[in-house]
Amino acid sequence: MDITNPRRILAVSSADSVQHLTRVLKDLTGTTPEQTSTSLAGASHNLSLKTTYYTAEVPIWLDLISSPSEWSASFLSPEAKEVLEVLGGVMVVFALPVHSQSDEGKSAQDLIRQVGKVVKDGLGGWEWDGVGLCLGVGEIDDVDVWEDCCAESGLEFVQVRSQSLSSRNEFGEKTGIPRALEALEANDWANASADDLGSDFDDIEADIEWQKQRQNNDGDDADIDPESLDFGFDREDFEGLKRAIWNSGKEDGEDSMDGGPSAAAAGGSKPTLDEAEESLDDDDVKKMERMMAKLQVVRDTNAGLPEDQRKRAAAKAVAEVMREL
Repeated sequence: MDITNPRRILAVSSADSVQHLTRVLKDLTGTTPEQTSTSLAGASHNLSLKTTYYTAEVPIWLDLISSPSEWSASFLSPEAKEVLEVLGGVMVVFALPVHSQSDEGKSAQDLIRQVGKVVKDGLGGWEWDGVGLCLGVGEIDDVDVWEDCCAESGLEFVQVRSQSLSSRNEFGEKTGIPRALEALEANDWANASADDLGSDFDDIEADIEWQKQRQNNDGDDADIDPESLDFGFDREDFEGLKRAIWNSGKEDGEDSMDGGPSAAAAGGSKPTLDEAEESLDDDDVKKMERMMAKLQVVRDTNAGLPEDQRKRAAAKAVAEVMREL
């Protein structure tokens, strides 16, 4: 699907790290950001994202920070509420100092903590369905201090080294700009309102068809097994979904969607779920398959996210399915 009017990325650096911000943006987007007047502050740049599931032109808002505490205070003010509501990503770029306790190191840590304060207090911290990255530019080997500082601020630390070095670590995981791009691609950029659950199922018809074609080509329907969705839910969660799908087609006083009388009304016992499922017609079966296909698409889209974020995405997906019923 083509995501129109996607959420924004806020990319910031200290006022004396403009060259690092420019380099990171050029490596991420393939083009150099253009200044407005004499500064990058207030400029906007676009990041083109194209995956199996969506395409989007994500605007990146650029800002340079002279006083981190004043900056965070301004972004946590009521006037900035509308800006925060449309953010889907926050990215901090800074130069990795050789010594973390040097003046340069302390300034960088202060910058990270103040941006983290906005993420936690303004965006909702771990409950925020966006991506927070902290890109440290430098060749130092010991980055434990920076990983800890970023984690405490709700941001993922990514070290950006020389482009001549490998883009994967010893575990085969992406590093540097490729890792930052991977995290951004895994994010949900649909610009939902505050009342929306965050899923946009109306625009994923092509993805569902792709899933069906893949299953037909493989000759295997295991991909729509609820236990293989890896959402962090057990079978009982999906039993509830099946009950909801079955019940959604009933009229009052019916126990089956073919118009049969309820067991309670007839003086009998309540049928089991398996017995109820036997009364589902082809349309109901297709409805179930469609719901599961939607969950499959959400799962694959969020496969690269940490477990807690995948579970939040799963909860939204299931809630959306239940709402459709």
